Amino acid sequence: MPRYKLTIEYDGAPFFGWQVQETLPSVQGALQAAVKAMTGADLRVHGAGRTDAGVHARGQVAHVDVDKQFPPGRFRDGLNAHLRPHPIAVLEAEIVPDTFEARFSAVKRHYRYRIINTRANLALDVGHAWRVPRKLDADAMHAAAQRLLGKHDFTTFRDTECQAKSPEKTLDQLDVIRDGREITVITSARSFLHSQVRSMVGSLVWVGEGRWTADDLSAALAARNRAACGIVAPPEGLYLMKVDY
Repeated sequence: MPRYKLTIEYDGAPFFGWQVQETLPSVQGALQAAVKAMTGADLRVHGAGRTDAGVHARGQVAHVDVDKQFPPGRFRDGLNAHLRPHPIAVLEAEIVPDTFEARFSAVKRHYRYRIINTRANLALDVGHAWRVPRKLDADAMHAAAQRLLGKHDFTTFRDTECQAKSPEKTLDQLDVIRDGREITVITSARSFLHSQVRSMVGSLVWVGEGRWTADDLSAALAARNRAACGIVAPPEGLYLMKVDY
């Protein structure tokens, strides 16, 4: 039974997250329906990360075991044909050893968060970025972000419903870059807690607005208390960019 590794991009706006839900549309559910249309079997598609409702991906990775072997290109094209008109694309399919696990074999995950810092309403970026009308100091945000690098207890930036066994994570990168009116937050780690990226971004926006200092961000981290978190950034600005193996 060959195992296929799939690299996938999707617009998360129409979906209630990655994970299958009984009555609501999900990315995983759409992919599993496409697999069934090709193979005739109900098969589980395992993802590298369970993105929340409204979160996008440019490089999500999944694996699925099928009971017959397709040429990888044919499998990719067949899935894409059955995925229409969903805003999901299988970019690549490849046969991998059965020891490969999309989630557990991953060594690093890369996310990007898009902020459009403008007074004007969004037109082309509606549903794909967070509009923040107040002027943000991206340099102050970047400097404060460095306080979160390394291994910490990230309870403050963890959703109350997070199911991770430990709140400790090691953050490898957290950069804030301005390009004109767009501010991009780039972050990477082996794994993240539920809502960790959006919670960090929202707190960094408070720094950019001057509501918090870098010391305030450090104090929030040290508090290990969800109530100490700033605002949580909305899901539409978040993208899973890449998963390393």
